[in-house]
Amino acid sequence: MRVLTAAIAIAAGFLILAGYFFPVFAPVQTLLLNWAIILAGAAALVGVLNLITVHWDKIRRREKSSGYSALLILGIMVAVLVFGIVRQPAIMHAMMNGIIIPAEAALMGLLIISLLYAAIRLLRRRADVMSIVFLITAALLILGSATLPFGNIPVLGTLIRPWVSGVLALGGARGILIGVALGALTTGLRVLFGADRPYGGN
Repeated sequence: MRVLTAAIAIAAGFLILAGYFFPVFAPVQTLLLNWAIILAGAAALVGVLNLITVHWDKIRRREKSSGYSALLILGIMVAVLVFGIVRQPAIMHAMMNGIIIPAEAALMGLLIISLLYAAIRLLRRRADVMSIVFLITAALLILGSATLPFGNIPVLGTLIRPWVSGVLALGGARGILIGVALGALTTGLRVLFGADRPYGGN
């Protein structure tokens, strides 16, 4: 059985890869990708059902955080599912603006506080040049991005912050993406040649 699953995975991988180079394999590639999308959707549905089951079990046992579980199931998941089925764009847009965007803004605010706290603790434990640079960079970016009553700080908000965000941070993000792409490529090649078999065990 393990040999069969490995053979199916390797064949599917080579057919999808061949579809990018040879037009004759393009219909097979499209078919396999559509199957993968369907399987991913089914896996997401199973994950949602599992999440509902776990939180329903918390409500049934009346645990300490069962109120949040009930809010998750009734107020968010069921409502989003119902509104998504009936296809009411105005309701979904209102839920996006009223729930998701404020929650993301609150999380970003907490991230800023955590970033400053981590920079200060890093400076207390290891007072070297890189710690000082990290703290100064975080403080400058926060001050340059903050909404102040008198507007942006002249040089900091209009010159330094865009340069740091558009040059230094973008270069670091591109380096991270290149590393992620190389890691995904290596993992895909290992699965493609049967060295790793996450679908059927070792």
